Parts: sequence; C-alpha cells; structure tokens
Amino acid sequence: MTIQFHLQTATSKGVERLDAQLLMLHALGRSQSDRAWLITHDDDELSEAAALAFHNFYQRRLNGEPVAYIVGSKPFFGLDLQVDKRVLVPRPDTETLVEWALTFNAAHKILDLGTGSGAIALALKSVRPDWQITALDASADVLAVAQNNAKLLNLNVIFLQSSWFDALTTHHIKPTFDLIVSNPPYIVEGDWHMAALAHEPKQALTSGADGLYDIRSIIAEAPNHLNEGGWLLLEHGYDQAAAVCDLLTQRGFTQVQSQQDLARIDRCSGGQWVST
Repeated sequence: MTIQFHLQTATSKGVERLDAQLLMLHALGRSQSDRAWLITHDDDELSEAAALAFHNFYQRRLNGEPVAYIVGSKPFFGLDLQVDKRVLVPRPDTETLVEWALTFNAAHKILDLGTGSGAIALALKSVRPDWQITALDASADVLAVAQNNAKLLNLNVIFLQSSWFDALTTHHIKPTFDLIVSNPPYIVEGDWHMAALAHEPKQALTSGADGLYDIRSIIAEAPNHLNEGGWLLLEHGYDQAAAVCDLLTQRGFTQVQSQQDLARIDRCSGGQWVST
C-alpha cells in the first residue's frame, strides 16, 4: 500500500492531516520539515515495518497523545526542542512572552522560572547570546530534558533545581535580575480543558481553585530578586489578564501592562519594579 493510502486511512479515522503527515515522516525516519518530500512521494509503497510503525503512531494520536511526544520533538521559536512526558509541549502562544522579553535591550541578567523543556530560556539565549540566563525548575527529571536541549543546541544556560526562587541564595548566585520571565501553571483545578491535556504533567498545568496560586507566589517574591527598574513578565490564561495586572499593581509594580498573542488575546502581563 502507498503512503497516500495510509495517510488517507489515518485521516478517515479522525487524525488531522498535518498530524498524520508528521507521524508518517517519523515512521519513515525523516525530518519533520520534509512535508514537501512526502507530498511528492505519496505514490511510494510503504514498507511493512513503516506501515506498522505509522499505525501505532496514529493510534496513539487518536488516544489523545500529543504528536510532539510521539515524535519526540517540537519546534519553538526556530528551535527544535526534544520533549517527552516529563515536560509540557511548548505552545506557540508562549512565543509572545519570548518576543516581549527580547524588547528589553538593556537587560543582561535573566531568570526563567519553571523552565520545563527550556523553551523560553533557550529561545532567548539563541537570539541574545550575550545575556546571562538562569533557568529554574522544581523537578530534576524536567531539568534533565532542558539540559539535554541546551547541549543539543549548544546554548549556554545555567540550570538549577528550585521551587520558584528557593535555590537562588543556596547556590550563591547573586539573587537579582534585570528580567524575570515565567510560564507558570495557571489552569483552574478541574477545568474542562484538562481532559484534552491528560497526557501532559498536571503539576505544570493547574494552580489552585482560580488558577492563580503560583502566579500570586511569584509576584509576591519577585521584587526581592529584581534589580532596580527590572521587569517581571508572566504568561497566563486567556481570561486572567485583569486579575494578574491587579496582583502586580497591588504588589507595587509600575507600568503594568499586557501583551496580546496572534489571536489578539491578552496572553502575558508584566510590570516594572521601582523601589520607593
């Protein structure tokens, strides 16, 4: 049977066409960027081994497993990141946070809280190699993924195991930064969206009854780790901008504002710390 036949079989069962193509490329051992090759070779016969692999892959997709976990990688801000079930799959929405952070040209020391796969820290480092970037995560397993990505991409980022800010003074790092960025958990416990995220680590997704438990903690502590005039930038849920901005203002941040993603949804909010 041909590549086209197997792709049509998968899509007829409910697999999205792009997902099916990416899974087919993985079954063939080809790069995820080879979709053009796939289209021009759709009449090629698929080997029994590749057909069996493809069937297994699309069955996993039908069971809700993200394509990124099946193929083991996910593009983010021009980088090819290795991912597995230890970390969240990087989302395009998070590129909004990266783009905002890159506008702070005067920044030199940057802290990424809850780094996960290392997506934010590594994207920033790839564009601004002169920045000193420290990335923290509470899980040693998660940090192993981020450190491997840094090694594969040849990007020098400092990684430390830490529950938010806890490890900074322990590791004798000067605990102040020009810019703190974070994509923390922000989904409400029991939210219906969680059904579609069942394969991803819950601890990296949910944050209390209103989804703001971790954001509150970060905002409360961040001024102790910001240089004068430094900024805190946070990704949050599609309907949380007003609440996050209120928390920033109450804590004493100035120039509090939000940034929209490509869908024109307020996806990130932040503010500047100026001591009084």
